[in-house]
Amino acid sequence: MTSSSDAALAGFDAAALSDAVAFAEANDSPFPRDLLAHLEAGYFEPAPDNAVLGSVSPRGPLNGLLMRHGQTVVRWGDTRQADMTFSVAKSYLALLAGLALGDGLIQDLDAPVSASVTDAAFAGPRNGAITWRMLLDQTSEWEGTLFGKADRIDRGRDLRREGSGPKGIDRPLATPGQHWEYNDVRVNALALALLHRFRRPLPDVFAERIMNPIGASQDWRWEGYSTSFVEIDGQRMPSVSGGGHWGGGVVTHAEDQARIGQLMLQDGVWDGRRVLPEGWVAACTAPSRLNKDYGLLWWLNGQGRYPGASRESFFAQGAGGNVIWVDPAHDLVGVFRWLNPAALPEMLARVTAALR
Repeated sequence: MTSSSDAALAGFDAAALSDAVAFAEANDSPFPRDLLAHLEAGYFEPAPDNAVLGSVSPRGPLNGLLMRHGQTVVRWGDTRQADMTFSVAKSYLALLAGLALGDGLIQDLDAPVSASVTDAAFAGPRNGAITWRMLLDQTSEWEGTLFGKADRIDRGRDLRREGSGPKGIDRPLATPGQHWEYNDVRVNALALALLHRFRRPLPDVFAERIMNPIGASQDWRWEGYSTSFVEIDGQRMPSVSGGGHWGGGVVTHAEDQARIGQLMLQDGVWDGRRVLPEGWVAACTAPSRLNKDYGLLWWLNGQGRYPGASRESFFAQGAGGNVIWVDPAHDLVGVFRWLNPAALPEMLARVTAALR
């Protein structure tokens, strides 16, 4: 927690902020501690499509923190508890794509991936026409099986009914770029494409180019599946996953996630050093053509998806209640670990209302 004077100095009403934290603490995630059993029980989809291919670790208790003006104002729970983040990893992939663009490894987001990546995943009339932007804004309609998972598994996925709605339907595919769909297999295809361009394991690039410059801990890891090793330049390398849907993904803690949020809030600059290319944060947070609530692997609030938060807010979000909230309007970063997703709108509203 924090003192009343610290809260006041950060521009919060101390009592209202304390109430917001108490609300968070009272709304633990419905995800059980045994995440492997949860996945194997078919939370995302029934067998055999739910087969876990990567490592899965039990989760710890709810925790979180809020930062304002670059300083931590309040924290609750163990904010150095490293846990799975699920689809927060997708937003991390967007940061790597920005580095690739800035390095000239991607010449143009609207260029076909196949123009610079030689891999069967991007061959043929459909997949060969897919652009980097389509992969980043989830409109690629990529078709096939990658590392043992078919894109069909996530066709028809409805995030509002996650864990309860039908998906895996064999719906007819649209022309690439003409249909938005949240699909983990296609995000994994993006990770594979970026691996081909960097020609180094993506966690190594992420550590060297992002996590180390922003002063992150060593308490994180980013993994793929037992099936997702590829050979590049004669070296066997892991292709990471963009979430923990079938295991793997990013395992980290709230304090490191807050640094990622602060980097985004600061337009990709840390201690006067440009970490992300100029304009990349703006690109990630510009509404995509087919889904105004989504940018380049970051969720947006411009349409009032969360009415109690500023419209400038944007988010990295993962299943089970894992959220990085960036609010440029109030110079605010929040990280929520294992907050019941149903409580997120109220939590955002309470924190925003506590500002003075």
